[in-house]
Amino acid sequence: MGLLTFKALGAYNVHALICAFAEKGRVVQTTFSILGFSAHWYGLLVALGIGAGALLAALREQRLGLSKDTALDITLVGVPCAIVGARLYYVLFSLEEYINQPLWRIFAVWEGGLAIYGGLIGAILGGLIYSRVKRLPMSALLDLAAPGFALGQCIGRWGNFVNGEAYGVVVERAAWQRFPLAVNISGTWHAATFFYESAWCLLIVLVLLFMERRTLFVRRGDTFLWYALLYALERAVVEGLRMDSLYWGSMRVSQLLSALLAAAIFALWAYRAKKARPVCRLGAVALQLTATVLLVRGQLLAGLALEAFALALGAILYLWIDKHMGECNHA
Repeated sequence: MGLLTFKALGAYNVHALICAFAEKGRVVQTTFSILGFSAHWYGLLVALGIGAGALLAALREQRLGLSKDTALDITLVGVPCAIVGARLYYVLFSLEEYINQPLWRIFAVWEGGLAIYGGLIGAILGGLIYSRVKRLPMSALLDLAAPGFALGQCIGRWGNFVNGEAYGVVVERAAWQRFPLAVNISGTWHAATFFYESAWCLLIVLVLLFMERRTLFVRRGDTFLWYALLYALERAVVEGLRMDSLYWGSMRVSQLLSALLAAAIFALWAYRAKKARPVCRLGAVALQLTATVLLVRGQLLAGLALEAFALALGAILYLWIDKHMGECNHA
């Protein structure tokens, strides 16, 4: 059995994930078969991500002042809504792929084609309905779900690898043809964008949990805002490397949405930090909007640099919201 392999960081090769993931140079989607029914790695990994995210939420619910089983409830409500939202988002921006296909293919989620932003929108709408029924603050539910969202994405992105999707541009330099910089897809090395996002989402989980334990969040809803900001900053850059982006005209939908979402969060913090100097309040927003233009035009390195400066300035603004002191107010 031939195996899809990654070039290791040293002078030797390592096999990709598990031997069952590859056969004759191609990723194997089926893990096992029972009574004629096949189970797919994609679905298994997505389910594992959902379960891990729900477990993380359950471990934190009482710390956030929510009753026991709140995490289970919002999982049962949010997951179906997320799946519907993720699929609808993908199909709406890929109509040419489905317009001449049998209707059932719209529902063939095991083939891939679940857009994360659509899933987040669906889950949030489901959570909003749940919050109204249970009379719970939506901000608390968003905070409960945020680290779980990131953990689920961290695990679920490996489902994209199994399906041979969500990879990036061709990597031509031999020195970069190694994991985790690149992944071998059908004999051609591509940027391992699925791994970049998986690793970044794991970092988001660690940052959110650290800030939560150190009580660094100013108010309810800020855990979710930090999650949304950190994810948006990464996605705005990495999306520019992908070869399977969803487009709206000539623009990558998720890239544009991510960059503007980050700018909106910076604007919210600038509004809250009213005592900060105008140069600090407007700086993060202006830097992110400029980064948006650069990223949409394909200037990824310049856009990334501006996003890094915007994040640093935004973090100072966030400290201002709580402490009303900081570097920006120094004469």
